[in-house]
Amino acid sequence: MFPHELTGTYTIDPAHSRFGFVARHAMITKVRGSLPLLKATAYLDAANPAASTVDVKLDAAGVNTGNPQRDGHLRTSDFLDAETHPHITFTSTGVKRIDDAAFEVTGQLAIRGITREITVPLEYTGTAIDAQGLTRAGFEGSTVINRKDYGVSFNAVLETGGVMISEKITLEFDLSAVKNV
Repeated sequence: MFPHELTGTYTIDPAHSRFGFVARHAMITKVRGSLPLLKATAYLDAANPAASTVDVKLDAAGVNTGNPQRDGHLRTSDFLDAETHPHITFTSTGVKRIDDAAFEVTGQLAIRGITREITVPLEYTGTAIDAQGLTRAGFEGSTVINRKDYGVSFNAVLETGGVMISEKITLEFDLSAVKNV
């Protein structure tokens, strides 16, 4: 059950959270990466989840897949165009409780200056009081977007007839939200 004492304003902890993505490469393997969190806040309302809100700002230039050459290419206009569009943002427009631990957060995702509505299923994974006495709430989830919806259409055809990069990108979220005191 989502405890009522969780109602309040939270800051997402960048050191204990991950905003990741997964793309198929050559249609046979997965490439995983992440984007650094610049700022994220949430207001949680346990009694009325629909009143909850989430705002996230990620650093497009900080994209990290563990391969510097690939990361450099992802920053270019072929992909994230980080020089022109340095931030990826998400602003919620609605939160719906599915059951005691499952929620759907709908909002506006902006990549490369293109904004589209997405819905992210999130699971509440629990709460803990950390070593500093702060309340932490955990959430995790994922959703799939089509990168072409955000103007990311770069690709190459392979000899086998497939393409180098999948159109579908899975976004992954592992969040540690710290209650503001």
